[in-house]
Amino acid sequence: MKVAVLGLRGIPNVMGGIESHCQNLYPRLVRQGIDVTVIGRSPYLGKAQHTYEGVTIKPLWTFKSKFLETFLHTFVGVIYAALFIKPDIIHIHAIGPALFAPFARLLGLKVVVTHHGADYDRKKWNKFAKLVLKLGEKMGAKFSNSMIVVGNTLTKRLKHEYTVSANKLVFIPNGTLMGFADNASEEHLPDDIPIQPRNYILAVSRLVPEKGMHDLISAYEKSRTKYKLVIVGDADHDDEYAKSIRNRANENVIIAGKRVGEALASLYKYCRVFVLPSYHEGHPIVALEAISAGSNVLLSDIQPNKDIGLPFDCYFRVGDTDALAGKITHLHELNLPFDKSEFLERYNWDNIAAQTLREYKKVVEQIR
Repeated sequence: MKVAVLGLRGIPNVMGGIESHCQNLYPRLVRQGIDVTVIGRSPYLGKAQHTYEGVTIKPLWTFKSKFLETFLHTFVGVIYAALFIKPDIIHIHAIGPALFAPFARLLGLKVVVTHHGADYDRKKWNKFAKLVLKLGEKMGAKFSNSMIVVGNTLTKRLKHEYTVSANKLVFIPNGTLMGFADNASEEHLPDDIPIQPRNYILAVSRLVPEKGMHDLISAYEKSRTKYKLVIVGDADHDDEYAKSIRNRANENVIIAGKRVGEALASLYKYCRVFVLPSYHEGHPIVALEAISAGSNVLLSDIQPNKDIGLPFDCYFRVGDTDALAGKITHLHELNLPFDKSEFLERYNWDNIAAQTLREYKKVVEQIR
């Protein structure tokens, strides 16, 4: 079976939840005998075709733009896939790119869409962009052969909203790597960050408004904590918001930029607590990574975060910086630990790859 993949910037080690999802999923499908080509974006990958753990990475040109980049690249990518890859399935990630599901069907392709979250709820989009994203969701639900949804509550809502397409909407969550930080040690903590094990609060995020890093910094400044705050991540586009976050850095608020591999694993493993204050998530991969590394976590109480089912003390009201400041101040009083091994078995990437492969086989066997 041959699969072409669109909608992401690229893999490996490209920042973003969808990119992390694809980096974990597709090498597993290759090991199951699937021929996978990820059609990525040249600004993030360079120009040369290459492979990653058996996955063919084909960079196609696009220009960097907060809105137009994704749509231009997906349009060109669908044409490229139809003419040159000729896949059994084209797998489109996210509801913006899903706008092109009917176009792909018109070209004779079978289409799987993964719905990674209600992007039209993100603060960064204007009314027109939100309408386009909502239309992309509708086109994905109506014209795909199968739509995978990463959130359980979101799946139920979509089945209710798109009743005609309900039978092809399937919940398959994001995953995390069991024990991916087992080999990380204190020596892997980055030398350029002035921290000690268990003596810092960690966030891992793109610097965009919906991730709530401004709230986290405000809550940290209100708190009476002795720990430093380390924010790992960067922005795709160096806009005013990203600059405003960097400008709030000081001796205790450390904007650490992008980190990968053992450095990132060790940052998760040795933090005092991991915080995700986001206003919007599909299914929070960074929270699952933190839990897998053994971290205690504090998450905003948006539904996708609540869907993963943590103890009550692990949540705070989204946008409530006073509540978050209180939790940061009184970490020692919170009931944050829980049985992480049992919890994470639900989000095993091998199981998720097997579920995805079953959807592929169902789609391939369908009559066009």
